Amino acid sequence: HLHGLQSMLVRRALQLPRSTGLILRHPGFRLHNSVRTSAAADMDKSVEYNFGPYKIRGDEVFYISKLSFAFVNLKPVVPGHVLISPLRVVKRFQELAPEEIADMWSMAQRVGSKLEPHYGADSLTMAIQDGPSAGQTVPHVHIHILPRKPGDFSKNDEVYDAIDRSAKSLPQMGSEQQQQQQQQQQQQQQQQGQQGEPLDLDAERRVRTPDEMAAEAAELRKLFT
Repeated sequence: HLHGLQSMLVRRALQLPRSTGLILRHPGFRLHNSVRTSAAADMDKSVEYNFGPYKIRGDEVFYISKLSFAFVNLKPVVPGHVLISPLRVVKRFQELAPEEIADMWSMAQRVGSKLEPHYGADSLTMAIQDGPSAGQTVPHVHIHILPRKPGDFSKNDEVYDAIDRSAKSLPQMGSEQQQQQQQQQQQQQQQQGQQGEPLDLDAERRVRTPDEMAAEAAELRKLFT
């Protein structure tokens, strides 16, 4: 009862809709001032998080704060390409409460500071596609975080085209048959490729299996313990 009262008071303070109380009572939500991970029980495959109309398995999540969560990418542009979203399903950045914005970007700062050295990078790209015309395909605000290395793209702005193509693969989440078909197509493309051609970073990317994503999330989770 006490936690339910706290959730109601926080929801009113943030001016969030009544349905958000379900999130505030979720085990992954903590009424505290500092950002920290939730219990390991909130990150197993029996727990699911909403990402727009899709479900993210708990074992694909590696960091949770009081209003946001970080999870691995289905089809990363570069190694360590991850996503951060508010726990509340919000379509556009302008619809976020100030506290959600602060929490999400605080998480982005912390996650980026851990991922950069972990992947041997020296820089970060952080990007939001805010609305369909900007390339957003999942109606839930999310930040792309990409560890960057010298020469990973021949022209730096190409990373944004790659993010756009990566975003188009997100709606395929949950379709194992589609993932298998894409993997077969990618294997055929690799077999048909010729040696000596320039590296096509987009062609090298592939849709990953749930087990591969869970393994990466487990590895990243150790960075925050």
